[in-house]
Amino acid sequence: MDNIRGRTIAITGAARGIGYATAKELLRRGARVVIGDRDVALQESAVVELTKLGQVSGYPLDVTDRESFATFLDKARTDGGGHIDVLINNAGVMPVGPFLDETEQSIRSSLEVNVYGVLTGCQLALPDMVKRRRGHVINIASLSGLIPLPGQVVYVGAKYAVVGLSTALADEMAPYGVNVSVIMPPFTNTELISGTKSGGAIKPVEPEDIAAAIVKTLNKPKTHVSVPPALRFTAQAAQMLPPKARRAMNKALGLDNVFLEFDKAKRKAYEDRARAAQGVIESGGST
Repeated sequence: MDNIRGRTIAITGAARGIGYATAKELLRRGARVVIGDRDVALQESAVVELTKLGQVSGYPLDVTDRESFATFLDKARTDGGGHIDVLINNAGVMPVGPFLDETEQSIRSSLEVNVYGVLTGCQLALPDMVKRRRGHVINIASLSGLIPLPGQVVYVGAKYAVVGLSTALADEMAPYGVNVSVIMPPFTNTELISGTKSGGAIKPVEPEDIAAAIVKTLNKPKTHVSVPPALRFTAQAAQMLPPKARRAMNKALGLDNVFLEFDKAKRKAYEDRARAAQGVIESGGST
């Protein structure tokens, strides 16, 4: 079954990384794609490139601002002939480092984008889907939502929340014919892991791998999707382990200090952006 061709699909945080790769793949498969991003200049250049592949439009979007999100979805509905078939809540940030070094701004930024942004998108998009008795919301979480790692305390908490809320929401929406899925990748080869060591047993996946998983999930809906699929069993096993065994497993996999010991200089540009990821960045650079 093709649940992509001819469908209107809105993607948040889609000017780069996973969102951009997903937009490309969906356009290739005949979807009408609407992207949102807080970086206006980057969003505009992304649309220029994506237009080569199909029907796409883009608008400024700050997922932490409910009014901004509502405006984005209204424009997406207009572009989609009055409705949105799929919302992909992709926007996310990942500040890392020792928890005791985190600032209040960094913590709030992470929770506002990674949790509140997802909740807002769901609450704004789902009423029309429920009314139409069809639709799909896909939330991008992380295997960090199942495997806790030192140096990712706030991020792990946020992704735990996204996995949990997606699961509960999937069951709540099922009677209305609306699907809710959560995609859980490991380290992904984007700016999120800049400056970190990608060694260890779990290797980074590419944004295109996540895009492929999203395509598969749209055509064959399921609630929990890990990338690659086998890692979900590792994650579930980790949740059952006692503390010493869990820590030993993380060490064996090379995960015990990957987000505590990293190249701060190489990561600085991303960290600065992630720790203050609220507000639309206009072309001139102001927020």
